[in-house]
Amino acid sequence: MRINSGKHAWLWLIGFWNLLCCAATWAQEPPQLPARTPVQIARGTQGMVVAQTPLAADIGRDILEAGGNAVDATVAVAIALTVTWPEAGNIAGGGFMMVAPPGKDVVCIEYREKAPASAHVHSFSKWENHYHARMAGVPGTIAGLAEAHRLYGSLPWRVLVEPSVALAEQGFIVDDYLAYSLNSLLVKKSVREDERYAELRRVLGHPDGKPWQAGERLQQPDLARTLRCLAEQGPEAFYLGSIAQLIVAEMEQGEGLITAEDLRDYSPVVRKPISGTIGPYTLYGAPPPCSGGITVLQQLRIIEMLRPVNDPARLWTADQVHVMVEAMRRGFRERAAHLGDADFIEIPPHIGTAEEARRLAETIHPERATPSAELAGGIPLSDGPYESLETTHFSIIDADGMGVSNTYTLEESFGSRIVVRGGGFLLNNEMGDFNWYPGYTNREGKIGTPANQIQPGKRMLSSQSPTIVKRDGRVVLLVGSPGGRTIINTVTEILAQTLLFGRSLPEAIDAPRFHHQWFPDVIRFEGDDLGIFREMTPELIRRGHTVAQPRTLRQGSAHAIAIDPDTAAATGAADWRRGGAARAVHSVQTP
Repeated sequence: MRINSGKHAWLWLIGFWNLLCCAATWAQEPPQLPARTPVQIARGTQGMVVAQTPLAADIGRDILEAGGNAVDATVAVAIALTVTWPEAGNIAGGGFMMVAPPGKDVVCIEYREKAPASAHVHSFSKWENHYHARMAGVPGTIAGLAEAHRLYGSLPWRVLVEPSVALAEQGFIVDDYLAYSLNSLLVKKSVREDERYAELRRVLGHPDGKPWQAGERLQQPDLARTLRCLAEQGPEAFYLGSIAQLIVAEMEQGEGLITAEDLRDYSPVVRKPISGTIGPYTLYGAPPPCSGGITVLQQLRIIEMLRPVNDPARLWTADQVHVMVEAMRRGFRERAAHLGDADFIEIPPHIGTAEEARRLAETIHPERATPSAELAGGIPLSDGPYESLETTHFSIIDADGMGVSNTYTLEESFGSRIVVRGGGFLLNNEMGDFNWYPGYTNREGKIGTPANQIQPGKRMLSSQSPTIVKRDGRVVLLVGSPGGRTIINTVTEILAQTLLFGRSLPEAIDAPRFHHQWFPDVIRFEGDDLGIFREMTPELIRRGHTVAQPRTLRQGSAHAIAIDPDTAAATGAADWRRGGAARAVHSVQTP
């Protein structure tokens, strides 16, 4: 490049120096995880919203106060999280919504992503890049929210979307948790350098090319235009209109699989939940293609049958961890062997039943761990994917007692990292949740069993576990969590503590967590364990368990609500791990 004057040369050198400084900043200052804080608690009798970000929780509460119901608030919160928590909040992912209408049966609105029509069992056998347009499944979020709104909503669709249009357009103040989330992505070498992620950098990167700091403002004008289109033209715009056209253009340019026909043909499904009793409680969970409902119920039934002794002076005991890990080991083995999209495979009717739980409980020794390989049965093991930890969950109850427990995801953190050009939103990378290698299951956690292999139009297996608990016909608990395969065990641990061990919901949310998923055959303890797990590790090793150093400092982010069935008083508990918020409704207008 020719420099025409000393002034221009000087300006060019300043710009180059600033670029070097930004690069050095990214290299020298890795993002710092925000410090541990207490569980945030809110109480009220007129409704409650507990969600991942304070702004999304505020919007949900405002909808309830304006006379909307829990489903109205769910639509508003889900779309607000697209703006305020882009690593998992989404309009181009999918999930499961459990709805408990007052006096009626609980239903599951399933809006899981689907494999595109061109996908087949070997589509990804030699594929390695998880952050590519090809990884996107056909999105279900907007269709699922629209179906829930059609069935149960009371306020106009536009009213539910407009608050998020303003948030994206005007911007909002970044907090410590969002700054950490964004910087953890933007610091990655591939994200900083690969042309494939140029739109991601433009949309979510700091305008000055430096790390985000709490207190700065994030504006997303492209996303604002997309959401305004959704507000004005309705959900059809996503699958048939201008938004669909943007998605198809992105697929064609990025060598993705989704076509206009895939989008046009997508529809959510209203399914009957998985249900079963634990003592005086009835649990309702999402059915296949979700594995969470069956696996959580089966694990809890085993734990209930073996009843490890509870010590009120301790958050966890070695006996409790041993029994729960053995239940997890068996639950995940059954998951790998049998669970997938029930529209494509036949799931054995005994899976998840009380009789099956009793049979599995009888195989657990009180003092000795069972090696996972001994449970393989007909699953051949090879010596040689791990589901991402990034999803988001929220819970809502309104003044009339309608409860919603909703979990949705982009799969990995920030999904495929592909931002739809002109749309401002991220695509999922959900194709990674299928079993890519038919017949190949190894001891590291890769599963190749038939139930979850790729087929056109098939929904991939999920670990999402949105759960509703009733007692005497009334909702008493709403719970769920992000965390990939750890979701199932996070929810199991919270339910075991609240339903079986007599702990309060805030105590259960605050308590340290652990995870076992059959393979790898190892207990992974949460790093922020207050020393509790380190103390019991020698005893667990004596019983034959393998204990790993923490894979992650924090497991999940459970946002839950407990309701007193006599007074209807709700206690919302927002997890401390990623900065959630609980908001109580103080007044309700007549719509």
